Amino acid sequence: MSVSDDLHARLEQAPVVPLVVPEDAETAISTAKALVAGGLTVIEVVLRTEAAIACLGEIVKAVPEAIVGAGTVLSEHHAGEVVSRGAQFIVSPGLYEPVVSYAKSAGLPIFPGVATASEAQNAWNMGLRSLKFFPASLAGGPSMLKALGAVYRDVRFMPTGGVSAANLADYLALPNVLACGGSWLTPKSAIAAGNYQVITDLAAEAVAIANQARS
Repeated sequence: MSVSDDLHARLEQAPVVPLVVPEDAETAISTAKALVAGGLTVIEVVLRTEAAIACLGEIVKAVPEAIVGAGTVLSEHHAGEVVSRGAQFIVSPGLYEPVVSYAKSAGLPIFPGVATASEAQNAWNMGLRSLKFFPASLAGGPSMLKALGAVYRDVRFMPTGGVSAANLADYLALPNVLACGGSWLTPKSAIAAGNYQVITDLAAEAVAIANQARS
C-alpha cells in the first residue's frame, strides 16, 4: 500500500488530524503517543517552533504506528528539510506551486491551503484533489465548503482553523470533507502539566464524534 493510500484509508477510519506544536522532543513524542492511544494515528507537526523539524524526525522514529506529516510548510527548503526527517505528507497554509511540485516529486501527499473558489480552481487545474481549507471558520465554515462542493465535485477538503469538538460533526457531515485538522486536541496546558491522559481523552472523544457524524 502506498503512503497516499494508507493515509487516506486511515482518515476514512478516523477523519481527524491533530496538530502538534512541538517545543522539545520528549513532550512531542509523549503527545504523539497519547494521540495514538486515543485512536488518532495521522499527526501533523506544524513548523511554528525552532524545534519542530527535529521533533518531527524524533516522532517518526519513536512512534512508527503513526503517519507523521509536516504542516505550515512555506517553502521548498522547508519541504526538503521535513522530507529528510521522514515526513509522510505535507500541509501548507496556502497554494504555492514550488512546494506542490516538490511534494509530488518526492511522492508525498500534499494538502495546500485554499480559502476561496479562485484558489480552489487553481489547485484543481494543478491536478490536486485533496486540499486544506484554511482558515476554515473565517473562510465561511461548513456553508462555504458545501458551496465549493457543488462546483468542485471531485475535491475533498481538510478544514483547519477554528475547528473544535463543538463543530467537528458539522464539518464531517459534509461528503466533500476528507478530515478535519485541529489544535484543540493538544492543549498547551495539558502538555505543560505532563497530563497526557487529557490528550488521549480528547482524541477518543473526536473519534466518537467522527463515528457518529459519518454513521
